[in-house]
Amino acid sequence: MYQKIKFEKILIFFLILLFSSVCKSEEIFLSLKKNKVNVRYGPSFDSPVKYIYKKKDLPIKQIDKKENFRRIIDFKNNSGWIHVSQLKKVNSLIPLEDKILFKKPTSFSEPIAKIKTGRVLVLLKCKDKWCKIKSDEFKGWIKVDNIWGSLK
Repeated sequence: MYQKIKFEKILIFFLILLFSSVCKSEEIFLSLKKNKVNVRYGPSFDSPVKYIYKKKDLPIKQIDKKENFRRIIDFKNNSGWIHVSQLKKVNSLIPLEDKILFKKPTSFSEPIAKIKTGRVLVLLKCKDKWCKIKSDEFKGWIKVDNIWGSLK
């Protein structure tokens, strides 16, 4: 009798472990592949469009997945479902405050430009508390405090 109860407890433990790992979705940062991406209310092409993103490389966080759709959230806390074909793994950032872009990864380096809050920056590499980024016009280093996105 004791062996049977012990076996049942072990079986229940492994079933709970398996169920929690299947239900838990990995939260990862992704970027938009195109300049026009539909965000839907549900994980289906039959689901109505909730809103449309119009910015290539915009960083979004995947919070759930169902078949070929990913539930996402953006830096303004908007959420919805996007088809996986519209997403890529290129890392990008959005500064949550104005930043100075420097030529080298130090505050004593030559300033190149002022980066405004909300600007999409493509991440090239990181070193200590600095990341080399590129935007439409500029390439340089920013300090990575108060940003939204992945730091590779």
